[in-house]
Amino acid sequence: MNQGGRKIRVLVVDDSSLVRTILSQGLAQDPGIEVVGSAPDPYVARDMIVNLNPDVITLDVEMPRMDGVEFLRRFMPQHPLPVVMVSALTQRGKQITLDALEAGAVDFVTTPSTDVARGLTDMLMELRTKVKIASTANVSHFKERREALFAGKVLFVPKSLHESTDKIIAIGASTGGTEAIREVITRYPVNTPGVVIVQHMPSGFTKMFADRLNELCAMQVKEAETGDRVMPGRILIAPGEKHMQVVRSGGIYEVVCKAGEKVSGHCPSVDVLMHSVAQHVGRNAVGVMLTGMGRDGAEGMLAMRKAGARNLAQDERSCVVFGMPKEAFENGGAEVLVPLEKIAEASLSMLNKLG
Repeated sequence: MNQGGRKIRVLVVDDSSLVRTILSQGLAQDPGIEVVGSAPDPYVARDMIVNLNPDVITLDVEMPRMDGVEFLRRFMPQHPLPVVMVSALTQRGKQITLDALEAGAVDFVTTPSTDVARGLTDMLMELRTKVKIASTANVSHFKERREALFAGKVLFVPKSLHESTDKIIAIGASTGGTEAIREVITRYPVNTPGVVIVQHMPSGFTKMFADRLNELCAMQVKEAETGDRVMPGRILIAPGEKHMQVVRSGGIYEVVCKAGEKVSGHCPSVDVLMHSVAQHVGRNAVGVMLTGMGRDGAEGMLAMRKAGARNLAQDERSCVVFGMPKEAFENGGAEVLVPLEKIAEASLSMLNKLG
């Protein structure tokens, strides 16, 4: 339920009558959620939003009259509202989902492609959880952040920035993190020491996400593979459904990526990454915690700080969800809270002050 005990009011938007029924009934199973309406396309949805004032929208990625991305691009700057996308696991579906996250969607769920009965149950459970998270999301600054994002890259290049294989930046993020990550790493100059990132995202999306960022960044961005070297000018993103750890191999750092049980509720886990950085990199690392629900990374970031690393977290004002940064700060792992637009500069400044 929302703060104050009121049910979370949800509007379901999908061109399929059957899907609208399945989603509406699935959401209604949670006593804290009320489906206030359903719409077959964004044109009908627009009027229903005005009349019903929902807290969250679930939005189909692909619709005939106007797809979900175009709707977000037109609607979000005028009427910011938390949106959870419902995406197919096709190549086109993945591409449109990433477009939707760029256009302002808070999160997404994927429809099952195999074992539909069981997959549907899992998907609806995930949707209920993500609708609850989305209801707490801060999208009020969406237009302001979008204008800043497309104003062009600002590359902070501190004069003392050395190309060192001994220094690493470790970043963790979840809900709202795809755009926060982009905002940060597009500001890193090409000579920035190696960056390792865990963004909570399913398998199949992380490579596409990395490829998109690679087109925007001065640094090389790739989905991590076991044996990839962490080195200046390179950003490695943990693959979906695999934990990523940093290890020392002789005089260099490499990553190991492998499937495993969820840690702190996630795979990949920020805690797993940051504990490995604490163990193998220690005082030569900087940790950054970005927007996200929960507390994944709070213990790992504290371990980094105890090992001598410098850490910061995104501030509440600029977060979509002030969960992971809040936990990292209150747990003692993050030293300071920083606005999103200043995190790149602040993390590079910390990097330059490392011994």
